[in-house]
Amino acid sequence: MQRRLTTQQALEILLSEVNPCDSDGEDIELQPDSDSEPSDQSSDEETASQPKKRARLGTDLTETAKDGTVWREEQVGTRLPFTPIEAYAADGEPTAKARRSRLQTFLCFITLDMLRSIQEWTVQHAQQTEHAHWFMALPELMAFIAIVILRGLTKVQSLRDCWSATLGNPQIIGTMPRNRFQDIMRHLRFDDRSTRSDRAKTDKFAAISSVWGSFVINCITSYHPGLHITVDEQLFPSKTRCCFLQYIATKPDKFGIKFWVACDLKSKYICNVLPYLGKDPSCPSGERLSENVVMRLMEPFLDKGRNVTTDNFFTSLSLAQKLLSRKTTILGMGDTGAPTVLE
Repeated sequence: MQRRLTTQQALEILLSEVNPCDSDGEDIELQPDSDSEPSDQSSDEETASQPKKRARLGTDLTETAKDGTVWREEQVGTRLPFTPIEAYAADGEPTAKARRSRLQTFLCFITLDMLRSIQEWTVQHAQQTEHAHWFMALPELMAFIAIVILRGLTKVQSLRDCWSATLGNPQIIGTMPRNRFQDIMRHLRFDDRSTRSDRAKTDKFAAISSVWGSFVINCITSYHPGLHITVDEQLFPSKTRCCFLQYIATKPDKFGIKFWVACDLKSKYICNVLPYLGKDPSCPSGERLSENVVMRLMEPFLDKGRNVTTDNFFTSLSLAQKLLSRKTTILGMGDTGAPTVLE
């Protein structure tokens, strides 16, 4: 029985028997045999029979989030255009001015000008409300502040117990009598009370803003923070009647004045602090409160290669982009609680 040749086999035999010199230049056309094997199908048929590959998504595919952020898909493995930021190399340390004696260091934060202002307004209030001969010397005011600091370092909660013979602190007892301490605390003032109502129309923190502003500036200029700075909120316990008193159920002390704080990671030093006074009219329209707070707190420390750590309240892509433009990176907590590095 004669075996039928496939198209490929016939082509090979034909080409082996043909002399190239006898060719008249015409093309040889071979029609595929209908009984040939599937492997003899044309290339078009082979292409059609193969499964179609799923098209790879390109970089032009974008999706817009609810907040207006435009997300686009990037090919895995390609490097995005990014200029590395040189990290801040020095550790946190006090300035040369703040490395002197303990008294000189204290005066770096609460200066003599600030003490004189407090003395003036305290004496004024006492003379107007109690008697005209009431007076408090500057060393006595400094001793009063020293006792306040010592009270914060001791575990005695009651003011009366601080002067107790059994529970009291000998340094506090030897510095000032308890009655005098309470007398100064009752009259302690940080501004001119007669002009406060006018200043409060534009400044909700008018009762202390002058002294407070000087204190914050001194905190910034007296210490050079290290590479890592953390930003968070702090509720100062208080039940004072004011328009910016906060209630936070998750805090141990549920009522108080809320502060936005930036601290050096290693030393826990307060680098910058802002009180939360409600809606800020100076905040740019459309800017999120969290972004505005972080940028204001970090302003003195930008453009140096530092990193700021925040929780999910502050973390956002737009904040990371703003910080990156000022040579600052961010380590933020996402909504799931996992840390996210945005560079």
